[in-house]
Amino acid sequence: MKVVVKLLRPRGKGASAKVKRVRGPEGQLVTVRALDSGRSTFGADLRNVFATNVSKARRENKAVVGATDRAPAKR
Repeated sequence: MKVVVKLLRPRGKGASAKVKRVRGPEGQLVTVRALDSGRSTFGADLRNVFATNVSKARRENKAVVGATDRAPAKR
């Protein structure tokens, strides 16, 4: 029997967007994603960051309103 040990995910160039957690103006943690416009994969990186932001907004809307396609009412 031969045992092979290797990474399950392929090695690549690393993360396309730099992710930082910083404090916002009111002290809450905010995730900031920064893109490098000089990369050859800028278009795909931008699409991935946008999709991440849309997913987060839909999760938050669903938690508040109960539906993903409506924005919460203004107070």
